[in-house]
Amino acid sequence: MKNTLSYKGYIGSIEFSEEDALFFGKVLGIRSLISYEGESAKELLEDFHGAIDEYLASCAAEGKEAEKPFKGSFNIRISPELHKRLFVEAVSRNMSLNSLIQEKLASL
Repeated sequence: MKNTLSYKGYIGSIEFSEEDALFFGKVLGIRSLISYEGESAKELLEDFHGAIDEYLASCAAEGKEAEKPFKGSFNIRISPELHKRLFVEAVSRNMSLNSLIQEKLASL
């Protein structure tokens, strides 16, 4: 069983409230709050799809671009020592720091 839902490139969480006997979740990886719920897995999935469709339609109606999750960029904080080591390796390999990091992450 997965803990996420996927629809039109968006990923959503799946949680359960025992107190309310209700499944619920929110879209991950974007700033906008898109939430959904359902009393069953089927209802949760339907409401997730509906919430995404409604968000996209609302953005289109307002003439604004919908947020895209996973744009391919993210910020990280590392120690100055590690930053220096990575920079030295990148320079010694005649690569940009970005290319070196991408290569290292791709090898995981």
